[in-house]
Amino acid sequence: MTVLRGLRVLDLGNFITAPLASMLLGELGADVIKIERPDTGDPFRAFKGGLYSTQFQAHNRNKRSLSLDYTRPEGLAVLDRLVAQADAIILNMRPGVEDKLGLGAERLQALNPRLVVCSITGFGASGPYASRPAYDNVGQAASGWLSMFHAGADPKVAGPAVSDAVAGLYAALGVLGALVERAQTGRGRKVEVSMLEAMIAMACEPLAAMMATGQAPSLYGRAAMSQSYVVTCRDQRRIGLHLSSPEKFWRGLVAAIERPDLLAAYPTRAERVERYPALAATLAEIFAGQDRDYWEPRLERHDVPFMPERRLDELADDPQVQHQGVFYEQVHPRHGALRAAHRPVRYDGDNRSDFRPPPDLGEHTAEVLREAGLSAQDLDILQQAGVV
Repeated sequence: MTVLRGLRVLDLGNFITAPLASMLLGELGADVIKIERPDTGDPFRAFKGGLYSTQFQAHNRNKRSLSLDYTRPEGLAVLDRLVAQADAIILNMRPGVEDKLGLGAERLQALNPRLVVCSITGFGASGPYASRPAYDNVGQAASGWLSMFHAGADPKVAGPAVSDAVAGLYAALGVLGALVERAQTGRGRKVEVSMLEAMIAMACEPLAAMMATGQAPSLYGRAAMSQSYVVTCRDQRRIGLHLSSPEKFWRGLVAAIERPDLLAAYPTRAERVERYPALAATLAEIFAGQDRDYWEPRLERHDVPFMPERRLDELADDPQVQHQGVFYEQVHPRHGALRAAHRPVRYDGDNRSDFRPPPDLGEHTAEVLREAGLSAQDLDILQQAGVV
């Protein structure tokens, strides 16, 4: 289902935040045109050689690619024609760069008062950090997130990008809100999202606790409160447990592992929270005594909130993932079969989002420019000048 069918979004972003935000809108059915510089395009294209890296593919499904050098007057004139026909434009640049390129919200909305202009930055439009470069780990460090997931002197950082993804999600949300309002007012908005504020907003629970108690969360404080564990079984495979607060889940775990003595040792949830390290050590010892296949049916039989830890390369074989139809495969005319996950949002049961594979650089240039009203002769002139 394409609930945003008929809306056109211009994506002038690079790397993750703006491309992800526009891809989310594309997965809902918007016509997303990715506008890239000729020859190189989005720097993520060449992240691992060539111009079609997996990093680029991940954030650019359901888009058409237009190669256009909008830093030149002829290119900016073409972009202006697209702006006049668009519903939203999304950019991720340092503050001030948009105005230098002629992409400031005031100028663009003078061309199209209905246009929603979304600007994603690292730290906001002004302030002591505004001009600094910002990537994922910078956002995690600045927002307090890194302090909640990393301790000690080890300089290595684990896991995928978080700040970029969170900023992209909030940007898509902001654009959708502005589009809903525009349906009533007829006018667009300037939507601003910073990585710093997005990550702080995502930490609503630990922030609320800190503001109420005056104490910053400890590294394992959230896990202690929620009674979360990851235990390693005898075969070195792991299980994730999350008992939360209902007493029945704690009692179910005790029954599953046949350790009724733990009910007396940890009679209240408050004691389990307070003595989280000791209880974690006890559970680790118990689960290490048997293989994972031994524990899984016992945990399920006693209604314990658990799941065997899945690696990414195991997800496609998971029965629930298969039942939900999470993954799809499509064929790009040059790059062959590509696999990805459908959008996580369903409308009346429909989660289909395999509309377009990630585009080659400039793959849809002629198509998009013809739609904008340019003639074949106009296109030839722009090509000869190196503008497209």
